[in-house]
Amino acid sequence: MSRVGKMPIALPAGTEVSISAAQIVVKGPMGELSQALNGLVKVANDNGSLKFEPVSDAREANAMTGTLRALVNNMVSGVTKGFEKKLNLVGVGYKAQAQGDKLNLSLGFSHPVVHSMPLGVKCETPTPTEILIKGIDRQKVGQVAAEVRAYRQPEPYKGKGVRYADEVVVLKETKKK
Repeated sequence: MSRVGKMPIALPAGTEVSISAAQIVVKGPMGELSQALNGLVKVANDNGSLKFEPVSDAREANAMTGTLRALVNNMVSGVTKGFEKKLNLVGVGYKAQAQGDKLNLSLGFSHPVVHSMPLGVKCETPTPTEILIKGIDRQKVGQVAAEVRAYRQPEPYKGKGVRYADEVVVLKETKKK
């Protein structure tokens, strides 16, 4: 069986899980998330911990056990703590400003770039060169951060662009005569 799938998920206080035949719903202090269940995996709530077991000995059932366990673990930590991605803007004149559910970016283009946030994802700009993207759904937070970064990826000669806070951009040496 999958090593990840063998580990039970401990449910923190204030978190409720309801398991039906088609989906699993996790409710917590920050919100509610749901995930469709696969018929190859059996999920059981055992006194405050979730256990995942494959229905058969098939490879697909084994793989889905680990996958579903990881997705549900992300849901549990999302509704209790939430997820956050931090982006930095590097470059002269590059700046960001959050206005409600929109993020206004000045990235050296002839026009400003406006990115609207999907439902359940919020953005903040503590300084004009920092962007914080927050939400309870890990996949949505990561997707929005990737979309914002894609507007102007870090270039390899000066390092200008939008980068993750923990990203290391290796600079190339310029061409010599």
